[in-house]
Parts: sequence; structure tokens; C-alpha cells
Amino acid sequence: MWLSRLLVVLIVFALSCPAEAQQAKKVPRIAYVDSSGTPAKQSASFEAFEAGLLDLRYIDGQNIIIERRYAEGRLDKVPSLVNELIQRKPEIFVAFNNVAIGAAQRATKEIPIVIASSLDPVAAGYVESLAHPGANITGIASLNRDLSAKRVELLKELFPRLSRLAVLWDVDGPGPKVAFKEYEAASRAYKLNLQSLGVHGPSPDLESVLQTAVHADAVIIVSNPLIRANQKKIMELVNRNRIPSMTENFEYLTPGGLVSYGADIGYLFKRPAYYVDKILKGARPADLPVEQPTKYELVINLKTAKQIGVTIPQPVLYRADKVIK
Repeated sequence: MWLSRLLVVLIVFALSCPAEAQQAKKVPRIAYVDSSGTPAKQSASFEAFEAGLLDLRYIDGQNIIIERRYAEGRLDKVPSLVNELIQRKPEIFVAFNNVAIGAAQRATKEIPIVIASSLDPVAAGYVESLAHPGANITGIASLNRDLSAKRVELLKELFPRLSRLAVLWDVDGPGPKVAFKEYEAASRAYKLNLQSLGVHGPSPDLESVLQTAVHADAVIIVSNPLIRANQKKIMELVNRNRIPSMTENFEYLTPGGLVSYGADIGYLFKRPAYYVDKILKGARPADLPVEQPTKYELVINLKTAKQIGVTIPQPVLYRADKVIK
């Protein structure tokens, strides 16, 4: 009797081992191109995304595997990195940059793509509609570009005598191209003289470009991977020349930005983890509506205001969501 029982145990063990080995191989892989980060320093967007995954109990190297590539602020590297990862056939591709989104969309119609985009994803051709994406792409759209006129309006409130406005932007980026056109339109509406501070990657000559803006009353900094990778140097140069700065999210205030207005990036880049979770559990991207942030933050850096010698009007300070002192 004991021999027959031992035989049954051995058979069950033998059958379960291949099954367990096969199951171990099915840990889902998430592909991600960190457009502005490096292997030594992850970008703020990736850190927020990873925090979102942790909130949902996904741990890299345990129940998911995140395959990353780093563009280090060089948009010209992004398409090849995207293609490299797509060829490895991950379960999901995550893209937080419009160059990466476009490259992924061209590379695959089958692999789910989760995005966080600053552009209108319908106008950009990523999805058919926000409510019904219709293909393999979904995620969150900050519609950051729609806030361009509001940022110019805020600068006029901060500096009523504002007449000369400079815009620092990456002329090679699709998002910044849209942004600059909107800042042009807003500047015309407020009868401002607009100065274009266009830069090119991968090593922009920021010092000479910003030197031409020394007579500007304020500068708007358009965020993208190239600009984000150089944010510390940009803020040093801007503040050295005592030029008030408006940025599109508060991460630029840490190295010295004066004012920011935009979507809460903690939410913006954490929320895609929700889509990853839904897709891994069987949902189709086509059936997951594209979301928009519901909270936009005005953040003011009083340390920088003191450094460059400007006074923030009390009514604007009262409206600020955060004040850095």
C-alpha cells in the first residue's frame, strides 16, 4: 500500500514541476523607455510610475519585470530604443513621451501601449476618442498644451508690466512645437513681444541661447526630455540673469524655478499603473477610456523670488496650492 502511495506522490511531483517551471516563465514584462533618466538616476516620471505599481502590489523582479532603456534626454535615441523593446514582445509597453508614443504606435498594433501624453491624444492620432480609444493604446492625457494661455495669464498677474516674453523650447520635439504655437497665440492676445529660444539636442548651447534673453521680462520653459535632462543648468542660467521663470510642472522648482502651473505629476505618472493592472488582468486597451487629470497645481518658489529680487503679489500667493519657502 505504501508503495502505491509513494508512486502517486512521485507522479504528482513530476507533473507539477514542469507546470511550476512554465508558470515561473510567465512573469509579465513591462517595457519602458526613460527618455530623460539614466541608469544612475531614474526620472521623476519613472519613480512615480514605479510608486503606482507598488501601490498595486507589483514589484519589479518578483511578480513583474520592467525592461528599461535610457535615452538620457536624447530624443533621437528614443525610436531605436522603442523598437528594440517592442521586438522583445513585452506584455505591455509604457510611453511617457510623445516621440516614444509615436514610435511605439508605428512599431506594433498588437502589444498594449499605456501612455501619459501632454498632447491631445485624439488630435495626435493616438486614439479614436477619449471614451473609446479603439485600438491598442490607452492611458492618461494631461492636455498640458491647453494650459499655455493660462500660464501667460498668470505671468501677467505676477508682473503687470510684462511686455517681453521668452519661450525656451526644443524645436525637435512634437509636444514643444504645439506648445510654442499656443504661446504665440496667447502672447498676441496679451499684446506681448514673444522671443523664441529654440534649442536642439543632444547638447544644446543653453548659455548662449539664454544670454539672448537677458532683456526678457519672463521666460516660459517648455518641458520635454531634452529640457528636463538639462533643468538644473537652465535654472542656474535663468536665475543668474534674474529672469522670472514659469514652468509646466513643479519638478523644475527644485533646481530653482520660480512658478509652475500644470497637472499634478505625481498623479499623472502614477495613474498609468492602474492601466497596466487592468490590462494584465485581461482588459483590452480599446475598452479603457483615456483619463484626464482633475487637479492642476500652482506652485510658487519664494526662495527663488528672493534670490532674483521679485515680489509675488499676495492675491496670487493666496491661490497657490504649494509655496516653497
